[in-house]
Amino acid sequence: MKIALTNWSVFQKLSWRSVEADLPAIAAAKESVLSDDTAELLLRLDQKVDPKHCALVAIDVQNDFAADGGFFDKVGADLKPIQTERVPALLRLITEARRTGVLVIFIQAIYDPEYLSAPMRERNARLGMEIPRCLAGSWGADFFEVRPEAGEPIVIKHRYSAMVNTGLNDILEKRKIRSLLLTGIATDTCVESLGRDAYFIDYYVTVVADCCGAASEQDHLGALKRFSRDYGQVVASSDVIEIWNATGAASPQSAAFASLSN
Repeated sequence: MKIALTNWSVFQKLSWRSVEADLPAIAAAKESVLSDDTAELLLRLDQKVDPKHCALVAIDVQNDFAADGGFFDKVGADLKPIQTERVPALLRLITEARRTGVLVIFIQAIYDPEYLSAPMRERNARLGMEIPRCLAGSWGADFFEVRPEAGEPIVIKHRYSAMVNTGLNDILEKRKIRSLLLTGIATDTCVESLGRDAYFIDYYVTVVADCCGAASEQDHLGALKRFSRDYGQVVASSDVIEIWNATGAASPQSAAFASLSN
């Protein structure tokens, strides 16, 4: 039925009567959805870091972003906090995650020329940052101090976000992961990008501040403030480890992780 503009008020009345008749059903459905969501909310940190559904993600902890002589070093990044504070804290957190049965996932950036899009090449040229980095098989692409163990996934990515054109989401779904602990380099680019994209597809995301680093402390702190406001909690590794120590036993899923294919 066609309705002319002059009959708009009549159309409004007809539409409202139809909606009004369905109000009880709409209200019941809304109440059901809200109650289900509320029951499943992970409101506390101890809920978010539960080994049953939590994964620790170590993002781009690679020589080109953390070691003397790597890409970050060549472009003038301040590596001291990364080398003396953030990576040591991350190594402790990884050790505790493994002990507790939390899945540890390693993200590795590979930026060979054939993987760079036109916008990526334009950005590098515009900023004068065309120095090659994280080339496949190179020292720069290798992990800095962290080392994956058998059964721990390594996800290769070619963009800031490890959610873009990778198998990360499949890994998380296979393990029934709901909550991510985000660590690595750089806080304001690859860590934030993954956190943002994961949040958009309904994962809980938590940044472990003292296990992340950036080219400067200003970049690091700015990203933490933005992340806390827009996406998820920002916490210290000591808070996470304290919770894991209090819970004691490892998750029964931990033994099964190693047998699952990446």
